[in-house]
Amino acid sequence: MSSQTLQAIRGMNDILPADAERWEAFEALIRDWLAAYGYRPIRMPLVEPTPLFARAIGDVTDIVEKEMYSFEDRLNGEQLTLRPEGTASCVRAVLQHNLLYDGPKRLWYMGPMFRHERPQKGRYRQFHQVGVEALGLSGPDIDAEQIIMCARLWDDLGLNADGNIKLEINSLGEAEERARHRADLIAYLERHVDQLDEDGKRRLHTNPLRILDTKNPALQGIVEAAPKLIDYLGENSLRHFEGVQQLLKDAAIPYRINPRLVRGLDYYNLTVFEWVTDALGAQGTVCAGGRYDGLVAQLGGKSAPACGFAMGVERLMALLEAQNAGIDMPAPDVYVVHQGEAAQRLAFRAAEMLRDIGCAVLTHMGGGSFKSQFKRADASGAQLALVIGDDEAAGEQVTVKPLRVEAEQRRVALDDLADVVSDWLYGSDEEFSEE
Repeated sequence: MSSQTLQAIRGMNDILPADAERWEAFEALIRDWLAAYGYRPIRMPLVEPTPLFARAIGDVTDIVEKEMYSFEDRLNGEQLTLRPEGTASCVRAVLQHNLLYDGPKRLWYMGPMFRHERPQKGRYRQFHQVGVEALGLSGPDIDAEQIIMCARLWDDLGLNADGNIKLEINSLGEAEERARHRADLIAYLERHVDQLDEDGKRRLHTNPLRILDTKNPALQGIVEAAPKLIDYLGENSLRHFEGVQQLLKDAAIPYRINPRLVRGLDYYNLTVFEWVTDALGAQGTVCAGGRYDGLVAQLGGKSAPACGFAMGVERLMALLEAQNAGIDMPAPDVYVVHQGEAAQRLAFRAAEMLRDIGCAVLTHMGGGSFKSQFKRADASGAQLALVIGDDEAAGEQVTVKPLRVEAEQRRVALDDLADVVSDWLYGSDEEFSEE
């Protein structure tokens, strides 16, 4: 048997305790933010039938051609795939369980997605997304609300103070408008085919819109002069787009219309948007969304409007770190310092009494001097230390010592401990300063 040390698969990362606590604080904020807009959670499997993504995303996209983790179930020969994105899974669940029977639904999910691509900073083989989907609503109001709610999240996270995240929007119009644009775009690009790179040539007749999104500097002149989809929009599409813009202006949210902002999938229509940053290098998009009215029917359901967005958790966490934006980190309320066998037994009783009133209590384990224990107590971030030695244990008493402010410590009877700590943490701390 090999003695080689086993390690995580490249591009699938462990999230260690310090980072995991930041993630949990972020996730708690996300739950409160989404609840404020009436979105309800839904949880889908990590593994789905491969045809779901082939049908939803398309056989000729990079995701399906190169990036999916697909395999055959040896028990029944079924073709399965680790989900590369959440929208198709969410719509599948809505259709399978007939969730639209009683009206529109606002749904959200959070969890890992998988793509088999070359790992790089901000782009991993297992990555995490927050996805938000609204199904059954057709107006520009829901498009605008989803953009506005993102702006609120950036403020909640402390990311918008210096314009760290900027909004770009566009309209893809409807299918027939895109078809006319596509035909003219292909004809235009064919005249410049010798100047296209390999990706451009490969996408010319399968996914020409994605050529407009190229990052290749050599193609920027060709792309800038290409036919613009917005020039092909009809009256209804323009009215929808103007409706979105008006609501964004009313909310005082700055934006830029980016005619090169496209989606490579046919079911997208009308509004598309991205929140972008220049603080993360090449991986500039932290949130992308839009309307996808064609997907429900494409997956076999009765036609229904839909729109949504997804944000990459790893990129957002990297942006928070780069901008020194703060998420309140969890810390215990109380750290219990004790020495001696009787003191240890009393420490356990005291800790459980405080947990009964809702306190987070960290009881010291592993022995050590009072000095070393106080170092741990201070490093924990706790507001209070409970100190229990031989004297306290003999008298069924506990010394309560504030750690974060200048105040006198106080010895109290065990029976009074819950009231004293509750007053300190949730009420007045005057009794400590008077001592």
